[in-house]
Order: sequence, then C-alpha cells, then structure tokens
Amino acid sequence: MTEIEEIVEDNPNPRTWKHKVWNVTKLILKLAVTSALLYYVFSKQPISEIKDRLFHANYWWMLAALVMYFFSMVASAWRLMSFFKSINLRLDTRFNFRLYLLGIFYNLLLPGGIGGDGYKIYLLHKTYKLPAKRVFWAIAFDRLSGLWAIGLIVVTLTIFIPQIQEQIHLAIPMAAFLLGSVIYYVVVKIFFKDFTRHFFKGHAKAVIVQSLQVLTILCVLMGQDFHGKFAPYLLSFLISALAAVVPITFGGAGAREAIFARLSPIFHMNVGLAVFLSVSFYLTSLIVAMLGLYYVLRPKRLEEGLPSIGVNEGGNVENS
Repeated sequence: MTEIEEIVEDNPNPRTWKHKVWNVTKLILKLAVTSALLYYVFSKQPISEIKDRLFHANYWWMLAALVMYFFSMVASAWRLMSFFKSINLRLDTRFNFRLYLLGIFYNLLLPGGIGGDGYKIYLLHKTYKLPAKRVFWAIAFDRLSGLWAIGLIVVTLTIFIPQIQEQIHLAIPMAAFLLGSVIYYVVVKIFFKDFTRHFFKGHAKAVIVQSLQVLTILCVLMGQDFHGKFAPYLLSFLISALAAVVPITFGGAGAREAIFARLSPIFHMNVGLAVFLSVSFYLTSLIVAMLGLYYVLRPKRLEEGLPSIGVNEGGNVENS
C-alpha cells in the first residue's frame, strides 16, 4: 500500500516504527543534500555578494517580480481546475485557490509528511468521496503539463543561445520536443482517455504559468540594472526548475543555485548574478507560500462562504 493510499483509508493502520524511521531518515537526507549543495554554491560565490545585490536592488522591480510570481500561482490554480474537470470535479474557484495556497505552503515549508499534493488528495477524497487515484492523476497531469511547458520554452530559448547552436542543430531539440509531445498525447489518449477532454486547454494554461515565472526572473534582472543577454539566464532558470522537481532538497533550495553555478561558465553568465536570481526566486516563492499559513492557523476559513457540496445530474461533483 502506498503512502497516498494509506492516508485515504477510512481506518488507516497505525504507522509502524519502520515508517517513522524512514520519514526521519528522509528528513535527514534532505537536510544533508540541501546543506551540501548550498555549501558548494557559496564556496564558488561569496554570500556577501548576494547580500550586496539584494540590498542594492531596485525594489520596485522586485515588487513587480513578486506580483508576477503571485499571478503565476493564480494561473497555476486555474490550470489545476482544468484537470479536476476531467474527473468531473468542479470546485468553487475561491476554494480551489485557497486550497492551492495551502498546498504550496505545505510543499515548500514542511519538510516531512505527504506534502501539499498529498494533502489535496486526502481532503478532496474525504470531502467529495472521489477515488484517491483519480485525484492523484489529475494532480499528476497538472504537474506534467508544467514540465511540458518548460520544455517548450526551453526549446524556444535555445534559438538565442550561441553555445548551444555551436554544438547541435536547432532542428534536433525541436524535433525531439515535437516527437515527445506526440508520444505523450498518444499515451494519455490510450491509457488516460478522461484527461484528453481538457488536455489542450490545461497545457495552454501551463504555458501561461511558466511565462509568468519567466517574467518574474526578467523583473529581478531589471532590478539589477541588467542590460546583457537575457536568454542564458532564463534558460538556466528553466533548467534549474526541472532539477528542483526532484524532491531531494527543501523546496528546491540548493538545487537551483547549484544548477545556476554550474551553467554560469558554460553560458558566460555572471555567476554572482546567476546565483542571486535563484536566491531571489526562492525568497519570492517563500513569501507567496506564506499566504497558505493563514489556512493552517484558521482551517475553517478554507471553505468559508462556500455552499453545500452535491452531485449534479451528470455525475459532476460541485458546490451547489
């Protein structure tokens, strides 16, 4: 039985000592990896320069970056609703956004447990009596759409990176992405047919989400009075976002910075600026994630003002 299946059982078995030991071990390993990566990064780039860049930044541009990131989270919640509709789950927009904020708080700030996605699966299963696996796949495809959008923008940015053009022909990454997209859709069509109903709409929204996060980085660059080539920094950011998906650090801390530090000499970037971008993005995401703390402290406000829950004639779960 998986961890997700365990949390949605009506009478879950008590966790054994093995589960508890494994959770503690994962926490220690994650702490060790995060610390090691940050040590590596700041051995290459003094933290004093990062602090200096932060203290002398144009805070209007930094505020703009914060606003862009917040709107990317709004768009992310909107994207998730498309995949929920695929399983006939039609949530109230307000409740969905509140739950999304709570989820990113759990994902970024709570090191152990099931995380934000696991909590959403648990709550939606418990509240709407939907099979946990269907909710799981809706959230999984939401994440996959984000990875697909990152791939699309990465391929687009390679056009503006001379170092990449010198190594491979542009047709190769484009063809690989197109082929991968076709295979991805065919697999969904064959094995997850329900998710093809809002497939293109959800993935179009994913492009909006990632574009807003790219704009977040652009705002941070402008806040540093940057006038060089933007593409290498944006590409490095997106590559670091892929690396941060692997849950080996706390909210991607350390992983993003390490990727930026490694790519800086390859793409001829200023390593201090590159690491600052990563740190700034993490701090920005941390500030927005803290909004979810409100619903941890006031859980009743999560569903405040919502009508009663019901199922319509078409079998759609919705607020009525």
